Amino acid sequence: MNVALVFNMKKENSEERSARESDPDKRNGNDHTIATAELQKTTADTYAEWDTEETILAVKTALEKHHSVSLIEADEEAYGKLLALQPDIVFNIAEGFRGPSREAQIPAMLEMLGIPYSGSDPLTLGICLDKSRAKEILSYYHIPTPAFHVVDSLLQLDHLSFSLPCIVKPLYEGSSKGIFDASVVRTSAALETQIKKVLEEYKQPALVEQFLEGREFTVALIGNGQNVRVLPIVEICFDSLPQGVNPIYSYEAKWIWDTTENPIDVHECPAKINLELQKKIEKICLDTFRVLHCRDWCRIDIRLDREGNPNVLELNPLPGILPNPEEHSCFPQAARAAGLDYDSMLNEVLNAAIERHNLSN
Repeated sequence: MNVALVFNMKKENSEERSARESDPDKRNGNDHTIATAELQKTTADTYAEWDTEETILAVKTALEKHHSVSLIEADEEAYGKLLALQPDIVFNIAEGFRGPSREAQIPAMLEMLGIPYSGSDPLTLGICLDKSRAKEILSYYHIPTPAFHVVDSLLQLDHLSFSLPCIVKPLYEGSSKGIFDASVVRTSAALETQIKKVLEEYKQPALVEQFLEGREFTVALIGNGQNVRVLPIVEICFDSLPQGVNPIYSYEAKWIWDTTENPIDVHECPAKINLELQKKIEKICLDTFRVLHCRDWCRIDIRLDREGNPNVLELNPLPGILPNPEEHSCFPQAARAAGLDYDSMLNEVLNAAIERHNLSN
């Protein structure tokens, strides 16, 4: 089968590169305090969602075990290339770049061209990237999610219906973009500062969410319909983070403090939880996958409240898939715990899409 792999390749932010090259501690990710301070001054996470050349080539190699694979970058020329190539199916890992519809752009293009593709459709991708819209749907279906408020202006601060502490996030981002250690706020002054940062630097509304104090997990799913497979649950181990930081999977925790040169045990998979909690988390994730019409694969972030009840934080229908086990990418880690190596994991996702499109014959 002729498969087109459509992607965005990560570019390195100039401020991030200059800071690292000028200081050996920053090159090795050792100076947590300085790195955090610098990240708070700039949107150094601009390309965090995009894939490295290493990841793109690893995906290509995996799919080439069973198919012929062509590479197409998700830029302004993608439409013409897809139109000319007319692949049997597209394996889509493109995150896009501009606006809250960016993850939906390639799938919408493919639907216009009548080309089958892997993953969720444009509507689901757009809804899941807008955290508030996803949470509204979850609330309608009585799937627990933390209380939240969308803030477009500092004038709206008086309308919050829940108390501190809160966590402040950009409304339309993934890969922990815009979520720093300082994003957890416990005072009104800190709340205003973080909202202002999101509004000014990310040019989008801020999602102010009730901060849950419990454990955090992430859950990978593969398949469709009654064949959706829940992979072993990953726990985010906050006690492995630098002393004194907030217990969240922040941008610093994901991309700065945990490096291949200085790894930290930030994940545990399978998570050490009792069977009752495991079943609760799995059911909530399956329900979430279905009510938001996810397809083929997704990763869902879960956090426990004070009573130990699972709440959905957000969905990632285009999950990160770093190939190097030392980089602690959650979806591949869950797959390995389920007995799937990297190549088998990706081909299982593609096979789910092939079956869904009735292309297997």
